[in-house]
Amino acid sequence: MNTLPEAGLPGDTPALRLFSLLELMASRDQLFSLPALVEQTGLPKPTLHRMLVQLEGAGLLQRERDGRHYSTGLRLRRLAEQVLLNNSLHGARHAVLRRLVEEVGESGNLTVLSGAEVIYLDRVETAAPLRFYLHPGSRVPAHCSASGKLFLAQMNAAQRRRTLAGAPLERYTASTITDPELLEAELARVRRDGYALDREEFLPGLLCVAVAVPNPEGRASLGVALQAPAIRFTEERALQVLPALQRAAEALGRIDALAEVVTELHPEPDSDPQPEPRSDQEPPP
Repeated sequence: MNTLPEAGLPGDTPALRLFSLLELMASRDQLFSLPALVEQTGLPKPTLHRMLVQLEGAGLLQRERDGRHYSTGLRLRRLAEQVLLNNSLHGARHAVLRRLVEEVGESGNLTVLSGAEVIYLDRVETAAPLRFYLHPGSRVPAHCSASGKLFLAQMNAAQRRRTLAGAPLERYTASTITDPELLEAELARVRRDGYALDREEFLPGLLCVAVAVPNPEGRASLGVALQAPAIRFTEERALQVLPALQRAAEALGRIDALAEVVTELHPEPDSDPQPEPRSDQEPPP
């Protein structure tokens, strides 16, 4: 198991060390116990316990039902959602989504997983008179949405159980998959085919197709989807427009990859830069 440097959590102030602890816990898809964090950070048990109490009290972490493990709290998840909703890349991503909608003629969504729900980070509506109106920030259940199936299909069985543990497979329509074994079979198909379908499983009369936005780390955090009334957007039509959807996903992936390169080329300045020499002084040797 990888550990942090012997100095413990990085940060020059107590607040920054709390932030570093949050970074550590948010970076891994697992629950953390106090002994595990002691092993990971090398910090004394009383110090870490005090930090966990502070973060739990602020709503940034939450204690699991067993009382021994911690996970990210609701306030931290809401903060992450707002960062994504108001990301500086929004304009570039929106342009890709708009071009996709213009090409296909149906509404498009940019999506992300939050707990057992999918959030629409962005949406472009079709100009067609018959449509389902949903706005950015809308939430839909993961188990009966095309994007949700994409994200669930990337997880291992234990991760899926943990994600869906607090949200039963509720039936929304006659087509909703509520049997865990049937859902597992559906997710296996998603992994095989590389796309997911919502066949009127969340809203009657609404069909949706989604693909993942490529991520060099392997596990996609964003999805892009098209949805429309099933009366004109059949499953056959969804497969016909799949290449356009995949091209949009690749374009979105390039935007994120370019943003990472720019960040590496222009890192944040040092928090404590050396003062520049005054004009009446000789520069240091």
